[in-house]
Amino acid sequence: MTVRTLAAATAVALCLGHTATAQEYNLSLAHWVPATHPLQVLGMEPWMQSITEESGGRITFTVYPAQQLGAAADHYDMARDGIADIAFINPGYQPGRFPILAAAELPFLFANATGAVRGLTEWYQQGGYDDMEMGDVYFCMALTHDPGTMHGKEPILVPEDVRGRTVRPANATEARFVNLLGGASVQVPAPAMREVLSNGTADITQSPWQSLYIFGADTLVTHHLDMPFYASINGFVMNRGMIDGMPEDLRTIMTNHCSPEAAETMSTGWAGAEAAGRASIAADPAHTMHTPNAEQVALWQAAAEPLTAEWLALMASQGRDGEAMLQGLRDALARYDGLYGQ
Repeated sequence: MTVRTLAAATAVALCLGHTATAQEYNLSLAHWVPATHPLQVLGMEPWMQSITEESGGRITFTVYPAQQLGAAADHYDMARDGIADIAFINPGYQPGRFPILAAAELPFLFANATGAVRGLTEWYQQGGYDDMEMGDVYFCMALTHDPGTMHGKEPILVPEDVRGRTVRPANATEARFVNLLGGASVQVPAPAMREVLSNGTADITQSPWQSLYIFGADTLVTHHLDMPFYASINGFVMNRGMIDGMPEDLRTIMTNHCSPEAAETMSTGWAGAEAAGRASIAADPAHTMHTPNAEQVALWQAAAEPLTAEWLALMASQGRDGEAMLQGLRDALARYDGLYGQ
């Protein structure tokens, strides 16, 4: 073999080697909950395993939990900018940035985290709302926990019990609700709830049940409003360059795992784990559950009505038919038995 032939053969071999490497992907997945959180253990890990198996090992993952790559509120931008290939986000940590999806944050809308999150993902994707406000990433799916509630250092039973208190809300919509009720909001991500409760910055936190244990707040709040109060909307988003640059067969595997059905599957284990936390709290004599009657529930719902009016006004200011959009969301939730009070 001549030197020239050898050089050409080497170049071809290097090119082939590069092509093979380029079609094998180790994707970074960043999130801000502990690695032991049920969302990772029961949701993310089976999801990643399924993708790895279907791709024949050509897609693998490295997980960066507990804000290792950035603060909770920064995860959307991390996926947009390629700091992470996939990120778990809470859009409500960036108030006003994703106003359409914020409709799902309205209180007393979600009955559960399973059928409801399937309906939400379907509504957001099929309506094209994901491209409208998250077009600089690839929106994979919405995720949520079993509906959360308020947990305080003192009893909470009616809206008046929030007046004069300081609350760590779950998202921007709930922060607005707290303000409407005469309370003050201290908006920090869930991993910081223990800190603001322990140092006296907050009297009340919003949280699903098991997360009180996960984030170490269970010893700090001993009074619990026993009703499905809100859903904190989360989601998976992906770096658009990453997903668009994949070969078609691998891209199809990834997008098939980004669907309303995948959203329900991903959220199911998390929802069950959070719901189990309620039983633990209820069995602990150090804690008191406050269950509102029908009249008290009606007080909460009436107090929340201005939030819907504000959202509709915001949509109108953008030239959108908010009534039709919100009805579409309710219909999607009801289609999968996820609408509160249906």
